[in-house]
Amino acid sequence: MMNRCGLLTLQKEPVPLKSIEVELEVRDHVATVVSTLNYENKENKPLEAVVVFPLPGDAAVCHFSAKIGQTQIVAEVKEKQKAREEYDDALSSGQQAFLLEESDQSPDIFSLSVGSLPPGESASIRLEYVTELAVQADDGLRFCLPAVLNPRYQPQGSEGAGVQVTSVPASLVPYSLSFSARVSSPRPISKVESNCSLDPLQYLNTDQTQATVKLAAGHKFDRDVELLIYYKDAHQPTAVVEAGQASAERGSLMGDPVVMVSLYPEFPQSVTSSVASCGEFVLLMDRSGSMSNTRISSAKDTLLLLLKSLPMGCYFNIYGFGSRYEHIFPKSVEYTQQTMEEALKSVEQIQANLGGTAILEPLKHIYSQPCIPSQPRQLFVFTDGEVGNTKEVIDLVKKNSDSHRCFSFGIGEGASSALINGMAKEGGGHAQFITGTDRMQAKVMQSLRFALQPTVVDFSVTWDLPKEVSVTVLSPPITALFQGQRSLIYAQLTGQSSEAAEGCVTVKYSLAGHPSENQLHFSLRPAEDTGLTVHRLGARTLIRSLELEERESRGQQDGEVKKKLVRLSVQSGVSSSFTAFIAVNKDNSRVIQGPLVRRNIPTPMTLRFGSVLHGHPRMIGSPMEMCSIPDPYGKKQGNPRRGGYAKKAHGGQRLSYPTLCGQGEQTAAADHLNARIALPKQLPRDPFMHLVSLQKASGSWLLDPDLATALGKTSEQVEKIKPRTANSEVWATILALVWLHAFKVDAKDEWEFLAMKAASWIHAQNAPCVSECVESGNVLLGCGIKKEDLGL
Repeated sequence: MMNRCGLLTLQKEPVPLKSIEVELEVRDHVATVVSTLNYENKENKPLEAVVVFPLPGDAAVCHFSAKIGQTQIVAEVKEKQKAREEYDDALSSGQQAFLLEESDQSPDIFSLSVGSLPPGESASIRLEYVTELAVQADDGLRFCLPAVLNPRYQPQGSEGAGVQVTSVPASLVPYSLSFSARVSSPRPISKVESNCSLDPLQYLNTDQTQATVKLAAGHKFDRDVELLIYYKDAHQPTAVVEAGQASAERGSLMGDPVVMVSLYPEFPQSVTSSVASCGEFVLLMDRSGSMSNTRISSAKDTLLLLLKSLPMGCYFNIYGFGSRYEHIFPKSVEYTQQTMEEALKSVEQIQANLGGTAILEPLKHIYSQPCIPSQPRQLFVFTDGEVGNTKEVIDLVKKNSDSHRCFSFGIGEGASSALINGMAKEGGGHAQFITGTDRMQAKVMQSLRFALQPTVVDFSVTWDLPKEVSVTVLSPPITALFQGQRSLIYAQLTGQSSEAAEGCVTVKYSLAGHPSENQLHFSLRPAEDTGLTVHRLGARTLIRSLELEERESRGQQDGEVKKKLVRLSVQSGVSSSFTAFIAVNKDNSRVIQGPLVRRNIPTPMTLRFGSVLHGHPRMIGSPMEMCSIPDPYGKKQGNPRRGGYAKKAHGGQRLSYPTLCGQGEQTAAADHLNARIALPKQLPRDPFMHLVSLQKASGSWLLDPDLATALGKTSEQVEKIKPRTANSEVWATILALVWLHAFKVDAKDEWEFLAMKAASWIHAQNAPCVSECVESGNVLLGCGIKKEDLGL
């Protein structure tokens, strides 16, 4: 159907993107991704196609090329403004040109412009990037190929326009996707899982250290493609050295060897089992319209579980945010039965009714609150969206990193990896992504376990190298280490040793008075031609640090940081916010005639909610309805192009992108309208969550009809079998513990803290006949749980 915004539809305007082929190569925990986008101009005019797409936020884009007919054009990295001008000049002189650039607002969004594609011509665009794979709570390595580019909320009054991102229903996406992966590791590959249908895993050798897998036929690119890769003995620390590029200058980053140190801390059981009984827990929940229905329901259960799991003596508060924000208490309060009940009443009432996704203001408010002495601040952030000011949000978290730890959760398809990973990294916390059928509760409780662990202190890295070899660390200092979380250190090795063929790095730290030490040896004569993956990841790490330094200096220091950053980006061939890839077909003997027709490539996406975009009404309601926003470069009908763009329409500057946004209240009103559509009927509560809701802040349960109902028994049955001398509250608490251990063992990650609180409460009562209560509980519930299983 035609949309009021003048959206080009499939019926009337053919889309030039024909197919996407993706090849993934995973070596241990590093991935190299090669994507080929195949275009065809079926129109009778020369075409300029623009596609905006997401990549992982920490990806290092390191190759971009185009093939037109038999002509291969390899792009170069250049300073961004120079690349844009070269692209414009090429188009105005009738040459074919290609431009790939990173968004000014967020490092996980890229725009690809395909210029001057003649009628009937085909073009293949090849894009390559490398990225580290994050470790999940269950030790799986997560790779995500994003398919969804959700609308980004732009704070009211902020500058900038958006690139036209066209959205179509997944069933009408006019291009196909093929995806294959090759996995290799020093350790055996135990399994590969996905949220999409896969063909069976094919092992390539008998020790199962190499395997291939691909998407099953018929896959629609209607959601992110997520792979989870599991290795045996995944927690071994490693140090890998990669040889420099033979053609690069010695002493430069690309010319010298680079070492990547990978740490998986394993702390003593005595440390990980003891948890802190203090802290200020600030829970910041996205309540924008897109969180409605199942997401907000799952979020409410998660908040309930978190509130019940907090230790007595801590402090807490809960915020909800959208276009505006709310909080339950004016400031964090002590965790007691009374404050917990008050918070739970508010949690029961929350809805996804606060509009857009303006996260910056509530963060500023939280950070403006004074910290509570001896109560370390732990911030938990939940969002399903993306924001237009990602870098500003991450900078704010970093600025306050000394006063708190930040744990972030990306909910559903399309949550920004740059936002979620960036907040956790700069806040010294941990990031989790909750997609498909994942239970939010299990992942959140894993992060609570991290938050309650003691902080790693006295962290040091020392290098033992021959005197002719010096080391330059490329990574920022590590500020947090958690059980089961990988940390990486990149370093450049300059100089050559005539004799010693080995170096050593020693990493020391202390946790709760327990010193730990990892000593890793590595070769100083690594094999040549390893693909420069480690170099590019090291360059990306340093580029990100320099970008942050440049933003903090606000362009002072005479632009020296920016010059250094551009120089490094150009030398390493890794893109940055100040550079872009540019390819021009200068051998083209045939100049393209006639004005270019601009086409914005549809991106399959979950259309979220209506807003008004620069005066154009955005359609609200059915996923079949689609939207567009004005040309960000100010091109108008009848305007002559220098390279096709009427630059002066925007003050001579080419505007940044892509901010699919509404303006403040209009977005909020539209989101609110959508939040009211098709609200589900209240479903009967899950017995597990019902039982959780009945636990008191102290950890105990009361003996009442609600408890009997949650256990699937009558009050009479529960009363009848109770040992005569047993205290009613002790009996009820032991019953709840027996039920959890017997019937919800698969969800132990979710109730472990509840059980610890309950066991501690029972110990504090010095109650008699605990053994008799456990035996009677087993008889009542028909199971065989032992007293020691309950921690009693």
